[in-house]
Amino acid sequence: MDSDNVVKNLRTLWRTDRIIADIRMRHMLVGLGLRAFAALIAGFGLLMLELSAYFALVQIWSAISAAAILGVVNFVIAAILFVIAGRPPAGRELELANEIHGSAVDALQIEARAMQSHFTGMVQHPLNSVLPLVLVPLITIIVKSLKKSKAAAASATPAAAETN
Repeated sequence: MDSDNVVKNLRTLWRTDRIIADIRMRHMLVGLGLRAFAALIAGFGLLMLELSAYFALVQIWSAISAAAILGVVNFVIAAILFVIAGRPPAGRELELANEIHGSAVDALQIEARAMQSHFTGMVQHPLNSVLPLVLVPLITIIVKSLKKSKAAAASATPAAAETN
């Protein structure tokens, strides 16, 4: 139950939480940017498909196939970007940070249990820590008083015998 260990473990826990949050935030921002870009491309793809439908009504073959192919390509690119944005974050850094975080939490739990057992013992039996300090002087006082009472009894017995 060392307060330095508790402080060290709390600092480690705080730092690893910051690292984990930073990694997740970077991943989320990159994913959000890629998703926004994919949505933009999907919008262009939809526009091209609409344009191709217009050209289909106006003319039968020439510009229609080009706009349709461009729209399909835009949708494929958007799908690829969505897949890339949806993958999990970098494993190595996050695994290391999670491992350090777990060990710091375990160490804090051990320290907390030690503190709890120490304080529980003090609260349940407060005389257990005080009793050894008080017991020795108390025994000394009792022994001295017994010796004085024996000496007083011994001196009172000859004085009583002389008066008779």
